[in-house]
Amino acid sequence: MSRPVYPAKAGAGDVGSFDVAALDALIELARREDLGEAGDITSQTVIDQNATGAAAFVARAEGVLAGAAVVDRVFAAYDAKLAVLWGAADGMAVTGGQRLGTVSGSLRSILAAERVALNFLCRLSGIATATSRYVRKTGRTKAVIVDTRKTAPGWRSLEKYAVRCGGGVNHRMGLHDMVLVKDNHRAARGLTDLAPLVAAIRQRVPNGIPIEVEVDDLDQFARVLDAGADIIMLDNMSVEDMAEAVQIRDAEGRKTDRWPLLEASGRITLANVRQVAQTGVDRIAIGAITHSAPILDIGLDLLTEHSGGDA
Repeated sequence: MSRPVYPAKAGAGDVGSFDVAALDALIELARREDLGEAGDITSQTVIDQNATGAAAFVARAEGVLAGAAVVDRVFAAYDAKLAVLWGAADGMAVTGGQRLGTVSGSLRSILAAERVALNFLCRLSGIATATSRYVRKTGRTKAVIVDTRKTAPGWRSLEKYAVRCGGGVNHRMGLHDMVLVKDNHRAARGLTDLAPLVAAIRQRVPNGIPIEVEVDDLDQFARVLDAGADIIMLDNMSVEDMAEAVQIRDAEGRKTDRWPLLEASGRITLANVRQVAQTGVDRIAIGAITHSAPILDIGLDLLTEHSGGDA
């Protein structure tokens, strides 16, 4: 029997990349809003222009690192002569007190870039950490944790990269790479039977573009099961109804070779995600891993006294 495999679960350490052009635009925006026209007036006043030194990135709590390559580009944008060396890699579990890497060079440059670098690193590592907690909760089930489009404007590529660092899988990147028929689409068309719509979509979109349909109850699920969608989203359904949907899909799949992936969505938290995974769904969508993830606290601690220039 053929079963859809979109998207495939990433292999260990296979976190891919992010949109570098979008990142550079964000770095420049962050740099301008922080430095303004006058620059870092504190360091210009307190730190001699020839002073050099080094500082270490130190995790203040356990979590998952994400954003090391981002930090490299942040420091390069401030001063190409700064040297960043990492002892930890994106996707790696870290512990409180662990030294993750160092940056060395001009102290003025290090201090000017410090906050912007940490803003990126802490936020992305927080998303990776939140994702990993959901992934661990679903261990030994077939369900994968997928993200949503609930991302900060301009940060989507980075945040979805952080989700992969935490062991999650990306849902669609945007409106352009997947069809997802939701309740508002149905309402706008006044539709109750989605089968003809899915068939029409299949004729219009290029091969390889996945089609997903959202349903709210088992009645809608039964009507759309054989429509030809690649994924059916079970939105805000009870654990009992999700388990029944899985049983119906599995029984129907054995008869017809149609085996859409089932995706749970809505009101899923760390407290109940394992229950949801145990229903047999293939995917669990969690908006909170991007829109509500707390940062992972990481600091930048000066290692050496400055050298060069006046005391």
